[in-house]
Amino acid sequence: MSQAATTGSVNVGSTVRITRVRDRISAEMVEALKADPLCTVTGFRTVDGKGIGVVVQLANGQQAWFFEDEIALA
Repeated sequence: MSQAATTGSVNVGSTVRITRVRDRISAEMVEALKADPLCTVTGFRTVDGKGIGVVVQLANGQQAWFFEDEIALA
């Protein structure tokens, strides 16, 4: 997770910027993130059995989750 996230600064309602995108998202979502990379955190989920993923809502209303190294506080 970004340094800000690991210090507890990322909470539900925080605004984050998607800084990196892996191949696992749709082309439609890539375009939405190019248009506006700022998202609102709506929750968290366990990934890979030990990490934390961040669930976000994009400006266009879509929801997705990202690995902790893909976000930074905005």
